[in-house]
Amino acid sequence: MGCSGCRVRFNFGKVLSKVSVFFTMVLIFTYFFYCLTGFCSSAPRALYSQHFSNRDYDISDGRRRMLEDLRPPPHPNPDAPSRNRTASADAQQVDVDEQLPQQVLDNGIPVSNTFGTKRFPQAIIIGVKKGGTRALLEFLRIHPDVRAFGAEPHFFDRFYEKGLEWYRNLMPRTLDGQVTMEKTPGYFVTKEAPSRVCTMNCQTKLIVVVRDPVTRAVSDYTQTLSKNPGLPSFQSLALKNSSTGLIDTTWSAVRIGLYAKHLENWLQYFPLSHFLFVSGERLVSDPAGEMGRVQDFLGLKRVISEKHFYFNQTKGFPCLKKPEGSNRPRCLGKSKGRPHPLIPSEVLKRLRNFYRPFNHRFYKMSGQDFGWD
Repeated sequence: MGCSGCRVRFNFGKVLSKVSVFFTMVLIFTYFFYCLTGFCSSAPRALYSQHFSNRDYDISDGRRRMLEDLRPPPHPNPDAPSRNRTASADAQQVDVDEQLPQQVLDNGIPVSNTFGTKRFPQAIIIGVKKGGTRALLEFLRIHPDVRAFGAEPHFFDRFYEKGLEWYRNLMPRTLDGQVTMEKTPGYFVTKEAPSRVCTMNCQTKLIVVVRDPVTRAVSDYTQTLSKNPGLPSFQSLALKNSSTGLIDTTWSAVRIGLYAKHLENWLQYFPLSHFLFVSGERLVSDPAGEMGRVQDFLGLKRVISEKHFYFNQTKGFPCLKKPEGSNRPRCLGKSKGRPHPLIPSEVLKRLRNFYRPFNHRFYKMSGQDFGWD
């Protein structure tokens, strides 16, 4: 009888062992089945976005590899009227280094992401062209609580007819507490842009990067000249008549620098407290200081500091130090920092005299003296 009880207990133990093995095998096969059918790819990608979002792009060679940019750049509207891109020097072409990347990174991680929500931008860098907007955006991108659309969407100045939902879908997905941003310098000088942005959200924070308007005009001309070598001289475009010396304000390179006039248009829809005016000169001489002001304005913790920058003597402007695991620093591409052509000093003097009253007016309006005189 005793031996019979032993055999029963022994057999029961064997059954339990077999059942355990069976359920283990079921779990293993279930896991492999789900992976093979694609369910594993639906797992949250927060770790990917946090670890790679600020590292997987290369500014130096003009390519952008960023996880948060989920869609290709907007295509020009085929129905829009063509623009004269030669004689008037008003071309506002998007640099090659501002295009969006391919949908898959070199390391094989797909860009598609379903984690987070697409939101309208809470902050927009609205201007100005050749003021330092690209540098500001790239500096901001290293902040873990900033997600920005990489290219210039030009929604409020060129593609408004596509609708707000189209615009919202361009934005990267963000988590609660993160700031969605975009930058399009053309907005600041577009008459219709303020009312359109306010239609989206009158609480939007607006960042304007300004620079000495004379230097900015020369830089604007230099960029256009690189794309259109047959462009007339700077002085022939800036002056209505060489004998009278009157400035031609119909030329966009000159017109953009009338900051006070453009700001008046925006102040009809937004209070001054919604604006932050960033000095393009200080963004070069003291990038950490200016970025501190920007982070405060956006309500962000001061993460970006002196440790992130070094001054590139060759390019003549600050660059971001190389991130861990990268073999090179992150600098703006070769289209930035071009040497300016030699402009007659008399022409530059006339421009400075022309801009002086507008500059002083802008100082009073913005509450900042940028010291351009």
